[in-house]
Amino acid sequence: MEWITHAINAINDILWTYILIAMLLGCAVWFSIKTRFVQFGNLKEMICLLGDSTAKIDGHEKHISSFQAFTISLASRVGTGNLAGVATAITFGGPGAIFWMWIIALLGASSAFVESTLAQLFKIKGKHAYIGGPAYYMEKGLKKRWMGIIFAILITITFGFAFNSVQSNTMSAALDSAFQIEPLYSGIVIAILTSIIIFGGIQSIAKVSSVIVPIMALGYICLALFIVLSNLSRLPDVIGQIVGNAFGWNQAVGGSIGAALMQGIKRGLFSNEAGMGSAPNAAATAHVTHPAKQGLIQALGVFTDTLLICSCTAFIILFSNLHGSDELNGIQLTQAALNSEIGNIGSIYVAVAILFFSYSSILGNYYYGEANIRFITGKTWILYIYRILVGGMVLYGSLASLRMVWNMADLTMGLMAICNLIAILLLGKYAFRLLQDYRNQKRQGIKSPIFRKEQMKDIEQDIECW
Repeated sequence: MEWITHAINAINDILWTYILIAMLLGCAVWFSIKTRFVQFGNLKEMICLLGDSTAKIDGHEKHISSFQAFTISLASRVGTGNLAGVATAITFGGPGAIFWMWIIALLGASSAFVESTLAQLFKIKGKHAYIGGPAYYMEKGLKKRWMGIIFAILITITFGFAFNSVQSNTMSAALDSAFQIEPLYSGIVIAILTSIIIFGGIQSIAKVSSVIVPIMALGYICLALFIVLSNLSRLPDVIGQIVGNAFGWNQAVGGSIGAALMQGIKRGLFSNEAGMGSAPNAAATAHVTHPAKQGLIQALGVFTDTLLICSCTAFIILFSNLHGSDELNGIQLTQAALNSEIGNIGSIYVAVAILFFSYSSILGNYYYGEANIRFITGKTWILYIYRILVGGMVLYGSLASLRMVWNMADLTMGLMAICNLIAILLLGKYAFRLLQDYRNQKRQGIKSPIFRKEQMKDIEQDIECW
């Protein structure tokens, strides 16, 4: 298995060093310029949009509102990427990796705006709710169903298999650290529980998770902010350490600027998902009066995830001075850092929190895959095989090494992001037009801008829901 890890690592080095970093930053800068830095200029509007109420169609049909979509996406984002991903970035890339996480969030929010606006524009009506995402805007917007199928396969592998391995690995490591439960046993239990849910009974569990996960997320944010405020006098030194390691001369000589850059962008993308093509699947389900609304909401989600929550985790770890240890990595480093601040309860709290975060993410990841399998084919037997494989990958992730599961996730995430970035680059002109229309209506004094497909006559036949 060691040679597989080295092979995947070598492919990742080429993929991320020469292709993905350039594409992610290039697209983020391009979209920022073309939208006139929508992520900053429309920040107040993003916050105001959170007040949107649940909409009703024909007086009785309820849909997901902008605020609900925001909380759902935030609940799914807060978890492994914020607690374990930040620790991994610092371990392998040094404190400077956090600086590059900030940069990819500040610029990448524009990519999140574009992809989610496109998902809204090209969404279709499902049986119970709207359906959409990159596979759909590739098929309807680019007229390239084959590209949609490739993306659907990549997102199924990335979320159903690779990311679920990361989630179960993180859960097992946290339980082992807090309660000394062997990864094999926790892996078996997690795999069985996952299989039970994905083969049936998801509705009641989903309802419970939708309440518990935001509460746990809010609890973690409050705890993290309390620790940051308690160490406020040390904050300037920590920020100096982050910036210094991102640009310092010693880092340049040692080659670790490249490591900080790659780890920051990798872990930042895993956490906030800007440009990856996953968030648009959720964004498309929201009912709004204008596609640009949901794009603005998703851009705000990127800021909340990375600039607030990831930063809090980074500060906790750097306050503890434990990040130089060879024995601590991933979620266990975050647990140890919290223990140094609030005692042994920190490790237990993180274990319980990550249990809820990761388990709900496993279910959410599974459904990303299922939704895209349904885009490819309606054959039920393929879904059954997929469900069995998901359970197997959850067990595998619990037993695999930390580096192996992250390398596998980086590879599939990178391929998926490339496919999506190409699509949104080609279709971005429609998002720019929608943003301009939204801004024009706001300037005219229209409180809640409205879009109708007749406004885009060149692609009117490809728009179903407007």
